Amino acid sequence: MARILCVLTGASYWTLKDGHRHPTGYWAEEFVAPYSAFKEAGHEITVATPGGVVPVIDVMSLQPRMAGGEENALAETAVIESAEELRHPVPLKDVRLEDYDAVYYPGGHGPMEDLAVDADSGMLLRRALASGKPLGIVCHAPAALLATRDEYGKTPFADYRMTGFCNEEEEGVGFAAKAKWLLEDELKKLPVDYSRGPAWESYTVNDRNLYTGQNPASSAALAQEIIKVLS
Repeated sequence: MARILCVLTGASYWTLKDGHRHPTGYWAEEFVAPYSAFKEAGHEITVATPGGVVPVIDVMSLQPRMAGGEENALAETAVIESAEELRHPVPLKDVRLEDYDAVYYPGGHGPMEDLAVDADSGMLLRRALASGKPLGIVCHAPAALLATRDEYGKTPFADYRMTGFCNEEEEGVGFAAKAKWLLEDELKKLPVDYSRGPAWESYTVNDRNLYTGQNPASSAALAQEIIKVLS
């Protein structure tokens, strides 16, 4: 049995460039698919959030049209309702990396609001990368890498091969023109060696101990890659 730290956004909204606060949180599939896979493999999961706040689900992710049908939406809802770990998150500032065997960051637009500027998350990511332990980050969660930059703008993730939610997908959900910044653009500025697959299809990239997925559809495959490493 391995211990996996699941770092979730604590944000309930995402501030757009016109100042509007769009309701958001974490994306259901990106938590549910890996959580279920990790549990089935016999691993223990701890949820952490900024300030230890109980994470909020992005309700749009549970709409049948976004969840792959009503049956999937109901199944994901059932997992979320049964996951006691979501009700008792630990504050990010209290996390001890040595207590865990792997770290996983699900997305949703929430990380663009809080994890992108969270110093505790930034420190955890730097330490996780240096530790050699599997570090999985999916969809919008790579926004958290922006908080790993030092006072000179340098990050240990520079030039790592990775992926994340692409501009085409952001356009597809109607937020590309409304966002203050786009994830693909900011990742390229870090700079990382960004690549992407077809929009909405599963696409993962592995570079050393860093495992990244492009979108919600990539989260299940990403979880399986981490499980293989932990086996």
